[in-house]
Amino acid sequence: MTAPLNTPFAPAAPQAAPAAQPTVLILGARGRLGLAAARAFAQAGWQVLAQVRPAAGGHALPAMGGVWWMPVAVHDTAELLRQARGAQVVVHAISPAYTDKAWRLEALGLLDAAIDVTQQLGATLMLPGNVYNFGEGMPAVLREDTPQAAAGGKGLVRVAMEQRLTAATLGGRMRAVVVRAGDFFGSGASGWLDQSIAKDLHRGRVTWPGPLNVATPWAYLPDLAATLVRVADERHRLAAFDCLHFQGHTVSAQPWLHSLSTLAAERGWLPDAGTLRVKRLNWTLLRVAGVFMPMLASLAAMRYLRHEPHRLDNTRLRALIGEEPHTPFDQAARQALNDLALGAAPALRAALA
Repeated sequence: MTAPLNTPFAPAAPQAAPAAQPTVLILGARGRLGLAAARAFAQAGWQVLAQVRPAAGGHALPAMGGVWWMPVAVHDTAELLRQARGAQVVVHAISPAYTDKAWRLEALGLLDAAIDVTQQLGATLMLPGNVYNFGEGMPAVLREDTPQAAAGGKGLVRVAMEQRLTAATLGGRMRAVVVRAGDFFGSGASGWLDQSIAKDLHRGRVTWPGPLNVATPWAYLPDLAATLVRVADERHRLAAFDCLHFQGHTVSAQPWLHSLSTLAAERGWLPDAGTLRVKRLNWTLLRVAGVFMPMLASLAAMRYLRHEPHRLDNTRLRALIGEEPHTPFDQAARQALNDLALGAAPALRAALA
């Protein structure tokens, strides 16, 4: 699956001289990761071609220097090529809805669309990955060559995606790199932080989805996006297909509770006792609710990720780019919390209550 790991990196084929201003095509640039990547690449001096669904063209898109918005369907390869000719890197930041069915039906098709345009551009495809590949019972330390033992759902889809990427690079028409990371936080909503952990912070209450002493990896999106830029800058040192691990923050509940308590105190949300009330997520109720809401069923299937301590080893990433971009945890958590409308209560938050 991954490049040989007995040396830091396998030798790469000769590369053409870089253009004066490198260009990146970001597929799914309106999503959390896509938008963070657009900002990071633009700030690093890249020209950013930001693909969004055509319907998104009718809505206000954020004005960012160096970013050209492209309301083009991801499967419209001809139009993507017409507007993105010359892009050296493609970032695949599109994900289906968070249900097993959507992933089975859509994930590989979306990746095929990304592969198609990348091959015709002769570019490098960057895929943000995760730890689903390793399945339940995974070891505490995850390296790029750790055996992948996914047994169902999204894990098998992730394994298939990496296999398909590997095959796509064999003909020499494109290159690919997967950067695996932990749970996303920062740069907006739609994750564990806002959907479960901090959804009732304004009521002085936190809902933690696992044992309080289990440490798991978290990826602060601005740091992950900055890492994608630096990997893109060094892509000529990678094998045709390669995989890297982004370590991020490996933390238990305690650092989160410290940051959450500080913010709650500042906003007058602490209970009279002066400390947050911490309750555990009711996984049984989540599974029952999943009978009617497939997204909740998919979340329940990933329970093991909250109960098994694990971390991502970033030795190979550091060998490539130097020290990983790393915002101190409390600063990252505070900014992530400030990005959220914590008093809101959408349907999913209510279902998780």
